[in-house]
Amino acid sequence: MDCLDICDLADGAARLSGAPNQPALVVVDLSRAHWSGPAPAAAAAELGERSVVTVGWSSTPLPPVSRRLLEALTVTIAPGGPGITWVDSADAVEDVAATVAAAPGAALTLAALLPATARADVYDGLQLESLAYSTLLAGPEFAAWRARTPIRPIPECNEPVLLDRSGDVLTLTLNRPERHNAFGRTVRDGLIDALEVARLDPTIESVLVRGAGRSFCSGGDLDEFGTAADPVAAHAVRLARSAGWAVHRLRERVTTQVHGACIGAGIEIPAFAGRIEATSDAWFQLPELGMGLVPGAGGTVSITRRIGHWRTAYLALTGARLDAPTALAWGLIDAVA
Repeated sequence: MDCLDICDLADGAARLSGAPNQPALVVVDLSRAHWSGPAPAAAAAELGERSVVTVGWSSTPLPPVSRRLLEALTVTIAPGGPGITWVDSADAVEDVAATVAAAPGAALTLAALLPATARADVYDGLQLESLAYSTLLAGPEFAAWRARTPIRPIPECNEPVLLDRSGDVLTLTLNRPERHNAFGRTVRDGLIDALEVARLDPTIESVLVRGAGRSFCSGGDLDEFGTAADPVAAHAVRLARSAGWAVHRLRERVTTQVHGACIGAGIEIPAFAGRIEATSDAWFQLPELGMGLVPGAGGTVSITRRIGHWRTAYLALTGARLDAPTALAWGLIDAVA
């Protein structure tokens, strides 16, 4: 794939529309950058007006002086760099390129959304994410995924969330183990209602959220995706029944204990909690771009507050599985048992 350099960026090469017949991805070779001249600052300023996914790449660690430019890029792949603006992953550039090629609309939406939700307060960030997600639900990339992914019948579940109180501790257990606790409507509503119990009862000092079976949560129930009456209705419901917002309002009292697969909503919602404890077999993934969508359970708000919007972009643009030790090192989780 073609690469630009910092001087190309400074000259405005990333001012592209992302429209048909124009590239949605720009890869920037940072390996031979001259960080002492005016080009890095000019390039960072130009990227404030970008409308493409911008990926920095370097074969060598990047110096602290590179931080301003890296903060303006969507994500940077390098063996080292300043702060949380970079990721060390050998195949990531190719993975990002494949994702952008398959779902350019969703990728461009994500690249614009993440810096905005990182700057917004939590509720405003959730509104921005929901608007972006609902827009993509009406788009051709999601329609293509839905067409090749038939909807199957969803078995009934009488107790999607179990409640158990011991003293001042309320334990909530996602209880659809046969579907890896897929976060469908019944689980969402059960979790929100259970959290409301804790919110209204000041004698509950701690809330533990767990998952039954082999996985904490495999993400949204794919057989429910796109079944809302229309995108406007989907947006209204997503805000009115936001499990992430419910967790956030109680975050100082909430600990999530995760294990196995923590996909999509299975990490987006826990990331709102004050503490995440994971078993050593836990792994984390944001696969939504593969469906022509962006994270829609609050992840562009919650995860960015834990690991920054650059590493969040990496997870979403690659669909990579993040293991528990790396998640701990990044700050996505707080402990590994």
